[in-house]
Amino acid sequence: MVDTEKESEMQSERKVGVYVCRCGGNISDHVDVERVCEQTSKIPGVVVARQDMFMCSDPGQDLIIEDLKSGTIDRVVVASCSPDLHEMTFRNAISRAGFSPYVYEHANIREQVSWVHHGDKATDKAARLVAAASAKAKQLQPLDPIRVEAKRQAVVIGGGIAGMRAAKDLATRGIKVTLLEKSPFLGGRAAQLDRVAPTGELASDIVLELADAVLADPAITVHTCAQVTESEGYVGNFTLGFKRQPPESQEDRDRIKQMAESGKGIGEVIPFVGVCPAQIPETSEEHTVEAGVVVLATGIKPYTPRHGEYGFGDFKEVITLPELIKIMGKKKDTTTFLELNGRTIRSVAMIHCVGSRQIPGIHEEDETGYMNEYCSRTCCTATLQAANIIRETYPGTRVFDFYRDIRTYGRGQEELYEQAAKNKVLFLRFEAAEAPVVTQNGRSNGHPLSILVQDTLTFGEEVEVPVDLVVLAVGTEPNNVSDLAGMMKLPVGADRFLQEVHPKLRPVELSVAGVLLAGTCQSPMDMGEACNGASSAAVKASSLLTRGYVELDPFVAEVNMDLCAGTGKCVEACLQEGALRMVEIEEDGKKVQRAEVNPALCTGCGACVAVCPENAINVKGWTLKQYEAMVDMIVSGEVAA
Repeated sequence: MVDTEKESEMQSERKVGVYVCRCGGNISDHVDVERVCEQTSKIPGVVVARQDMFMCSDPGQDLIIEDLKSGTIDRVVVASCSPDLHEMTFRNAISRAGFSPYVYEHANIREQVSWVHHGDKATDKAARLVAAASAKAKQLQPLDPIRVEAKRQAVVIGGGIAGMRAAKDLATRGIKVTLLEKSPFLGGRAAQLDRVAPTGELASDIVLELADAVLADPAITVHTCAQVTESEGYVGNFTLGFKRQPPESQEDRDRIKQMAESGKGIGEVIPFVGVCPAQIPETSEEHTVEAGVVVLATGIKPYTPRHGEYGFGDFKEVITLPELIKIMGKKKDTTTFLELNGRTIRSVAMIHCVGSRQIPGIHEEDETGYMNEYCSRTCCTATLQAANIIRETYPGTRVFDFYRDIRTYGRGQEELYEQAAKNKVLFLRFEAAEAPVVTQNGRSNGHPLSILVQDTLTFGEEVEVPVDLVVLAVGTEPNNVSDLAGMMKLPVGADRFLQEVHPKLRPVELSVAGVLLAGTCQSPMDMGEACNGASSAAVKASSLLTRGYVELDPFVAEVNMDLCAGTGKCVEACLQEGALRMVEIEEDGKKVQRAEVNPALCTGCGACVAVCPENAINVKGWTLKQYEAMVDMIVSGEVAA
């Protein structure tokens, strides 16, 4: 602990530099940046107050670095956009100047000021926030990062295309990997496709090539039929318990039966199933595995339409796109008409956005009261590819495409849309509130179903289309990982996908240090994107483990043993299991209970600080005295702009 009197003397000698960003007008259009700098320069301890168009740019960072190196300042305040965006940018700049990155404080004057206030109010608030940050900066100490030993091993949960890609990339970088897959097969949803859009490659070839590479790598241990049952530890030192047992789901049992009927066995690819890398366990087995990082590649599943949704379940002629893909993948003949279960299909209707882009008040919620408001992204491309295959393989079969919007966003995918038009696929566009209605066809034209829609391409004309088959282009949903999320305290977004820290700056990291994301567990993606995300996770994991240790921010709880009375209230209030515990120490010849912090597990939430009756605990970098200094400065009339 720092001596109070000595710390006060040191604070009076500290030199704070304030750097205000104009943010290209995002801030300066509403905040008088010059006035903020002028007011801030009058605060005791602030020796420079500068502004720049973009503080995050190299010239902006150079302003800070030069002032630090010259000895002009020894504490830094940056007033700009949210610290989520550029906190690491400025910390790294300070490190390059040879200073501790923790002598820096941030004032958010974009999201908290210029985006919500105007005129004098905006300028006044900005000045107060910068002043508060300056007051705290005077009390900042050059903290040391927490160093945690890291096991050079990784666990990848999920054996789909992303999980296998992450495992192989990690092994290539010299890291031992344990790959856990819940089902008996590797390949995930990718293995249940026929051809990949827009290249036309066989999905089974891609899956088999990657699975062979994974199974042949001595650094990778694969466990199928494996379910994670417990998790403990922290970045660098995780311990996971998992159970291998015979498959419980009917889907897996059906796939095992399909494998037996196909005549293919261990290590071979079974079309629309995957690769079975090992014998299926006959009894339950308990295992544990240790790792420095955990990569989640838990994947997605197709949306299952509600009974009656576009006639699904009511009419046998209504199927989903994954079902159609499987049917066409197994049919290798070229005929005039597509045939399905012995029926000649003369016309097909394909309906987009089934289970995606659902709108409250228009679409129905599921049994849990939830609806998928996001776009599943890959459905349009998959639908157009299927339409092209039908028209090119079965030229007598007409295709009608009912869509709200066409979103072919990836490289080479727009060409599928253009090709569909050349193949004479007929497009009809509808509004969400005026969705197509699928009914039984009462006319004697030989088509069992009829679709009625208001086509906005013909200015709302009501069109009735008789069809033999309706294909629902279903969206995707994340696999249920509620057990893992609860076990590992994982953040889950409103869309039920796992939530990364930041989509651009930290796209594969979770707020739980050492747990990374790979592929579609975080959002809908095509196979290329899923593999790219998996490779990114592998790079991040290897960067954490290569040195044999990881460094964590030091913003954790710290106990003053001179003040601690051993009440245990902090342990009761702690939100992170294992971060605080009571230990027995000897004091003046007596054994007493005192609180002890595990810095690797502490999240710095401050719940313990709030309940300690002796004020014996503080969070480094966010002490009570620092809070008091900030509040005093905010309420002070001296900083009014």
